Amino acid sequence: MKILYYDCFSGISGDMNLGALIDLGVDEKYLIEELDKLRLDGYEIKVSRGIRKGIDGTKVDVMLQEHNHEHSHDGNEDGHSHGHMNHNHHDHRNLKDIEKIIDCSELSSNVKELSKKMFMKVAEAEAKVHGKPLYEVHFHEVGAIDSIVDIVGAAICISHLNVDKIMSSSIELGGGFVKCAHGIIPVPAPATVEILKGIPVKLGVVPFETTTPTGAAILAVNVCEFKDNNNFIVNKIGYGIGNRDTEIPNVLRVMLVEENNLSDNYKVENEDKVFEEIVECNIDDMNPELYEYIIDKLFNEGALDVYLIPIIMKKGRPGVKISVLCQAAKLEKMKEVLFRETTTFGVRSFKVDKTMLQREFVKVNTSYGEITLKEAYYKGEKIKSKLEYEECKKIAEDRGISLREVYENLTNEI
Repeated sequence: MKILYYDCFSGISGDMNLGALIDLGVDEKYLIEELDKLRLDGYEIKVSRGIRKGIDGTKVDVMLQEHNHEHSHDGNEDGHSHGHMNHNHHDHRNLKDIEKIIDCSELSSNVKELSKKMFMKVAEAEAKVHGKPLYEVHFHEVGAIDSIVDIVGAAICISHLNVDKIMSSSIELGGGFVKCAHGIIPVPAPATVEILKGIPVKLGVVPFETTTPTGAAILAVNVCEFKDNNNFIVNKIGYGIGNRDTEIPNVLRVMLVEENNLSDNYKVENEDKVFEEIVECNIDDMNPELYEYIIDKLFNEGALDVYLIPIIMKKGRPGVKISVLCQAAKLEKMKEVLFRETTTFGVRSFKVDKTMLQREFVKVNTSYGEITLKEAYYKGEKIKSKLEYEECKKIAEDRGISLREVYENLTNEI
């Protein structure tokens, strides 16, 4: 499966996104030719190399032509320009105007739909934040040519990459305050927060705006899974350079990856845990009262598991096989306990290849309060879950009911 993964440790903006996707391999000439289908003039795209904190990447600037400058609403906009569509002032473009520009273009239907979805995402957020009907919102940032280029450009690049799935890390939003059309507003901007509702974010790594509403909309519309801990094979990497030289590298990293399915089960990657040892001995002449003490001692010394198996030994004698599972580093300690504490004169040991399901512990709210649930995954699919015994036992004891009743009630609830 071909996956596009956004690593937003320094946030995301529209121009950083274009830079990163070009750096990843989208041909800049292809992007510019496709954008020409919008039939907008008054701008040009400048693609250059840039470095932030020693990281080399691609920087994209949407240059607005001097003679087309009009009054700018805020410090973020360089000005506005006229295009073929005969709209009056581009600082007063609303969603219908933008949708008309997109619909009248010769772009592919997929790019058109994707672009309109992203604009809709920003428009809905702006409408909610400013308390206005959706189609009455006059975009300041979004109506500007550079935002049209950023969003439609994102749709062109993403469509061109044609991946099976788009994923992202949690998104750094920055902090502090920023000047805009309405005055001084907090970072993240209200529209950015609105767009990213329900999506994992981080705040305040630097006192600047690291994620713009445009960048937020690109992720909110296209990403199907936000996840920081991943098991990937990375095939290609691109870096998009931002406008600031902050304490952390102001870059957006994107990667073409595939899921790491080298193992049918999710094996623990730690070598000691993958290859474990079993050490065992057979006993037919020991006081059975000692077994509990020996088992506890083995666990205290680091055994992963200890179990007893009844066996019939030579001359028909009933006996017990003690088996101890441990990490390779603990093998000698386990042997010492068996030699010192049991009647055995010899032990045998061998390596075992242990395959473990990926496990997660989640807290769930129930009528008994918060309970821990152990969930197991096979090939990424949840296949079983189990209530924690000690917690269920405590509920039964505290409430004076049977453990069986606790299990039955919880099983019905969860």
